[in-house]
Parts: sequence; structure tokens; C-alpha cells
Amino acid sequence: MKADRRRTAAVTAMLLLAVTGWGAEAHATSSSETAAQRCVTGQLKASLGRIDPGAGQRNTDLFLTNRSGRTCSVYGFVGLIMIDGKGDALRTRVRRDHVTPHRVTLKPGHSAKAGLHWGVIETGGEKTCPTAARLMIIPPDETAHLEIPFTAQVCDDGRIDVAPLR
Repeated sequence: MKADRRRTAAVTAMLLLAVTGWGAEAHATSSSETAAQRCVTGQLKASLGRIDPGAGQRNTDLFLTNRSGRTCSVYGFVGLIMIDGKGDALRTRVRRDHVTPHRVTLKPGHSAKAGLHWGVIETGGEKTCPTAARLMIIPPDETAHLEIPFTAQVCDDGRIDVAPLR
């Protein structure tokens, strides 16, 4: 009789562990503590470096800074949308550089950067290049955006070349 009770108790305990996933959860928690979770838009602040002029082109770095109190990571490319002075979206063609992205771990206060490049000379049938007043930045794997001042003329039908975050 006592053996049956012990066996029933052991089987019940094993079923309870299997149903709740207690053993697996403890393992998953310990392994996820070592890997930084993905940064979400609300944890990040966007800014631009100095815009370097070149012959018919401009270059700058876009910085995403972790403003949260915990380490997080970013991976890949940002999305961009230029906004004019009236608040209307301008045609923006983001062209990703052909470079393999890498995961960047950001401790609180640290930044990842992505190089931006665009032309300032009319191409094809362009008579003028639209002037942006602001830039919407969509961090990788996010749908919410950040917005910063961006006073720039971007030609070639709104094309901005973007490097992966590093």
C-alpha cells in the first residue's frame, strides 16, 4: 500500500513537472540571462553625426543609443522615412549595403551606428531634389519609430544607402 502511494506521488510529481515545464523553464531562464534581449524602440534614442559633404554626395552616421537601464541588442538595418517641413512623407528609397549584419549588444548608454549616404545632384528627369526636415527611424524588427531633425536634400528619387548597424 505504501509503495503504491509513493509510486502515485512520484508519478504525480513527474506529471506536474512535465505540465508546468518547471525543469525546462529553469534551464531556459538561465540561458536567456546570458543573451541580451532585443532592443525595442522605447529603449532607444536616435541621433545623427556630423554630415560630411563630398562632391555631389553626403555621408553621416546614424546612432541608436540604449537609453534604458538594461543591456539589449540590435541586429540588421534601420528603416527610414523622410518628412518635409509640412509633415508629409517624402519618397524615401532605402538601399541596404551588401554587407552581412552582426548582432550588436548595447549596454546602457552605449550606441550602435549605421552609415548613411545620399546624392545631392539631380539624376534622370529630376528638376529639383526635395528637402527633408525630419527623419523617421524604424529600428530593426520594430514597427514603432523614432523621429529626429534632418535638414537635407536627397536626390536620385529619395535614395539613401544604409549600412547595417555595427
